[in-house]
Amino acid sequence: MEDHLYPIPPDGKFRFACSPEAACFNECCRDLNQFLYPYDILRLKKRLDLSSSEFLQRYTTQHIGPESGLPMVTLKTTHAPGRICPFVTPKGCRVYPDRPASCRTYPLVRAISRNRATGNVSEHFMLLKEPHCFGFDASKSQTAQQWMDDQQIEIYNHFNDQMLEIIRLKNQLRPGPLDRKSRQLFYMALYDLDRFRTRIFENTLLEQIAMDPQKLTDAGTDDTALLEVAMQWVKQVLFQS
Repeated sequence: MEDHLYPIPPDGKFRFACSPEAACFNECCRDLNQFLYPYDILRLKKRLDLSSSEFLQRYTTQHIGPESGLPMVTLKTTHAPGRICPFVTPKGCRVYPDRPASCRTYPLVRAISRNRATGNVSEHFMLLKEPHCFGFDASKSQTAQQWMDDQQIEIYNHFNDQMLEIIRLKNQLRPGPLDRKSRQLFYMALYDLDRFRTRIFENTLLEQIAMDPQKLTDAGTDDTALLEVAMQWVKQVLFQS
């Protein structure tokens, strides 16, 4: 894939558009090896009207990251040849309004870096130009920021950046593989949100952290607030940050 990546400056424009009229329509939904972030799962399970446990069992596979040692989740592809996304149809994506961040960002590839002295985070962008994609022949052009605004990626990046920070903390404070209990708690808190909600309000998990009372109240019914609580819980309890 590295051979198809091209850096672009922050204000640089690129031509790209995707529509059913494109000859390559739906081709990017094949040959998948797609990781899902916690916020991806939150949006998809709500779109499909499933509990987080049902969604995870039906549509995902769990792996242990070879570098982080953390539970990671990938999307199951269909049994048909070609490793096809389970949500694609001849007319396009059936979960399009809640599609994962990687689908929204494509053909951009976004990376972030943190200044060790100031803690400030910088964004860097590249274009992924794959041979099968004819979207670059379109007349429409935009900057990376315009593309992200149009695809409504900001909320995804907010949570995905927090996830990357959790991985950084884990590697710094608890290098090597986690014990089984810690892996299970990590997976439940960040991926199986409905089960985490039950655990925090019916048991004593919240006694282990300091939390904004209003955010806790919101987490009882708001999945987005719940994910904020879950990420803070993971950092404070599992990685002592």
